Amino acid sequence: MSVDAVKLTSYFGERQRSGGRFVADALIDLYGRNEIAASILLRGTEGFGLKHHLRTDRSLTLSEDLPLTAIAVDRRPRIDAVLGPTLELNRSGLVTLERARLLTGGAGLAIVPGDRPESSKLTVYLGRQERVHRVPAFAAVCDLLHRRGVAGATALLGVDGTARGQRERARFFSRNAEVPMMVIAVGSGDQIGRVLPELGALLRRPLATLERVQVCKRDGQLLAPPGPLPAADGHGMALWRKLMVFSSEAAQHAGQPVHRALVRRLRSAGMSGATTVRGIWGFHGDHAPHGDRLLQLGRHVPAVTIVIDSPERIATAFPIIDELTAEHGLVTAETIPAMRAVAGDRRRGGPRLATHHL
Repeated sequence: MSVDAVKLTSYFGERQRSGGRFVADALIDLYGRNEIAASILLRGTEGFGLKHHLRTDRSLTLSEDLPLTAIAVDRRPRIDAVLGPTLELNRSGLVTLERARLLTGGAGLAIVPGDRPESSKLTVYLGRQERVHRVPAFAAVCDLLHRRGVAGATALLGVDGTARGQRERARFFSRNAEVPMMVIAVGSGDQIGRVLPELGALLRRPLATLERVQVCKRDGQLLAPPGPLPAADGHGMALWRKLMVFSSEAAQHAGQPVHRALVRRLRSAGMSGATTVRGIWGFHGDHAPHGDRLLQLGRHVPAVTIVIDSPERIATAFPIIDELTAEHGLVTAETIPAMRAVAGDRRRGGPRLATHHL
């Protein structure tokens, strides 16, 4: 089954509170009470926001307040029901709305050819201990996508969230079998369309979303920079850009991983914000799927860096990204037609809210 859906994403700090509670707990509680189809809380490794305060896991002090990303996906009426409370909870962070196709079902997991964009981002939602023929489901999904020639895929492990409306939280002394995780894959619309039925047959209870993207770079090769955007959408609201940089901790620039160098360069360039999330498994290009392994010396895991800003600022940021991904990495661009809340600025009297139409 394929239906229109909305993806609601919040970016904020780990120690951020609202009404005496951590925003992270309050948001996932909200999504659990409203039985949101899928939500996931991701703990970043590095990032900064409008105030340019660097949060990183490389410092004992700064690692106490790492960046968090909370994603909720469902049909429009259910997301509308949690949008207002989400904005109230995350008054000093960033909240975005994006269109998506929600895909569910078994072997019938598919989308009609006419709905396939030139390039697609497929996100598959799984449980941490979900398995396929004794193999972790996330590894089985990445392996299938790699065999089918998809440009890249990264598995991200959540720490909290909902799965088909049920709250699933990571806990000590627990198997955490159903703690949510997600695999983000990028490929041509035809590639993704052909692999969907196989994914539906592979997974016991498949749940995925499909979104339109532009592939800007692949394995160091520049395909096309983010194209120009009109000043506003059909409702007169400004359009924004989201760039996603898929890399690996093994890829270095000036002696440090590309994603860490990227965050620092973007921060110095005055960008509004960037967040990096470390993956546990994945691949890009012709490289075989890889990730965390027992007794492995050093880290060879994938990482995803997300940058959201105005088209003008993205045009400034892209040359930096192009330079740092000269040899490795996958870079995609998306248009965000609905920015419902922009990070608050206390100097201007709190959060700036703009009602955009999807």
